[in-house]
Amino acid sequence: MQYDADKNPDADTWLELDERERIELVIDYHRRTGVRLESPEPHAIAHVVVENQVALGGATRVPETLYRLMDEGLDRHDAVHAVASILVSVMSAEVHERDDDGDLTKEYNRKLTTLTAVSWRSQFK
Repeated sequence: MQYDADKNPDADTWLELDERERIELVIDYHRRTGVRLESPEPHAIAHVVVENQVALGGATRVPETLYRLMDEGLDRHDAVHAVASILVSVMSAEVHERDDDGDLTKEYNRKLTTLTAVSWRSQFK
């Protein structure tokens, strides 16, 4: 299997791979496409988590968010990054702020619901 961030991997094939294989496929994709990353492994892990959630289908709001962002004009790779940015922000807040609510899924879903292509792009202006 060869990973391509601009195409949905076959869900069954993707989920049959172990995590290390998925991470290596994402790192290899970035090498093949000439994307230079300061921290390839953490970047790849974020991709893998998002791709895992897409492959699981309706178990999370990730697939609907990814497709909505693409409908709003992001390419699939940027949509994966946008979703991953929400994942990382929620996890970082949990580690640094120790929110006593404890419902990370609720916070993740809330932020995914409000994420737009415009809000994602505005971070880079």
